[in-house]
Amino acid sequence: MAICRTLLSYSQLHRPPRHQMLSTIVPTLSFSNYPPKLHEFTKLPPLYTSLKRSSSSSMESPPEGYRRNVGICLINPSKKIFAASRLDVPDSWQMPQGGIDENEDPKAAALRELKEETGVSSAEILAEAPHWLTYDFPPQVREKLNQQWGTDWKGQAQKWFLLKFTGKEEEEINLLGDGSEKPEFGEWSWMSAEEVIDRAVDFKKPVYKEVFGAFHPHLQ
Repeated sequence: MAICRTLLSYSQLHRPPRHQMLSTIVPTLSFSNYPPKLHEFTKLPPLYTSLKRSSSSSMESPPEGYRRNVGICLINPSKKIFAASRLDVPDSWQMPQGGIDENEDPKAAALRELKEETGVSSAEILAEAPHWLTYDFPPQVREKLNQQWGTDWKGQAQKWFLLKFTGKEEEEINLLGDGSEKPEFGEWSWMSAEEVIDRAVDFKKPVYKEVFGAFHPHLQ
């Protein structure tokens, strides 16, 4: 017991002050390098959130009750848009479009429909709209088409693609198409986006506005 008391008394007498103990336990922090030097990041290109590059066709399900369809916005080197007048609707112009076959990829459907309706096969896919765009058929149109198709679709859900024409007009563009389907168009022209919207039937105008909004960076 005497030895213990002696050791205790010695430790109390020779214990360093509290501030020295803390400095021994916790090393001195140096803020000479604070804040840390930030590395310079490589600038990234602008992100167009409304547009998805066409590396793959989006296969999310379209809304129920709508026929699966593709739309083709075909532009020439001057960034004018291909439009054609419908044979069955006087004074109505539109961009090429058509139904997607069972188990068919939308991108493949777009290339097929373009060739069937316009004869064009020399085209490069530039971009794909990120979502299905829908429009409803007016009552008379719905009745006529559903009788023709034997269905009861409310309208069409479209997957839109932007393509650039890379061929020669006089050699490829032919409104008789590739001969596999009945012709749909009577005349064709390269137009501005505003002209296409102005000449389209009313129930397609909202979709066309969305399409041109999605592809806006490529149309400037």
